[in-house]
Amino acid sequence: MNVLVNAAMSADGKLSSRRREQIAISGEADFDRMDAIRAESDAVVVGIGTVLADDPGLTVKSEPRTQARTRRGEPPQPARVVVDSRGRTPLEATILDDQADTYVCVSEAAPLERREALADRATVVAAGGDRVDLERAFRGLEVAGLESLMVEGGGELIFSLFEAGLVDELRVFVGPQLIGGRDAPTLADGEGFVADFPRLTLADVTRLDGGVVCTWRVV
Repeated sequence: MNVLVNAAMSADGKLSSRRREQIAISGEADFDRMDAIRAESDAVVVGIGTVLADDPGLTVKSEPRTQARTRRGEPPQPARVVVDSRGRTPLEATILDDQADTYVCVSEAAPLERREALADRATVVAAGGDRVDLERAFRGLEVAGLESLMVEGGGELIFSLFEAGLVDELRVFVGPQLIGGRDAPTLADGEGFVADFPRLTLADVTRLDGGVVCTWRVV
């Protein structure tokens, strides 16, 4: 399995404001870059916080790219994956529509009735006790044929994936703005590392939309 984390952040490393509102950090060129990565992936992964805050669809927007996927014998759209320990994904969420297959990864702490309700609209993957065991959950996704995963956030999920040693590559658009705020979400939220910091190797830097895209490989 290959796990690629893709994100856009401000020059000071923030994903959005302290109010956790969506902010246009990048522009059309970066949106197209993200769409291209989605089109090359088996699945797009987000955490429940992103679903509750943004209600994303996580679909490929370019018709030529969906047609290219079909020609390769793949579904027109990559699958969508939500990491949702407590099963809080709203049943009316866009990510549960019929545009693509959806997987919801829950823990045993998710109420049975929530799991059953979600199972009517998605494939439910149960892994872990109080929170999703990401290694086990991703192993289940791999068994289902999802071998190339694009992770789009948020910061809590990204930190947890690095903590579990599951990330292979990190691509970050760094935009030309400052957001600030000690409570604003960052690229890798969560408890933070105090030792054994993940080591990255810079593979590429490209100018785009007034900022830069940095591609890092995880050592």
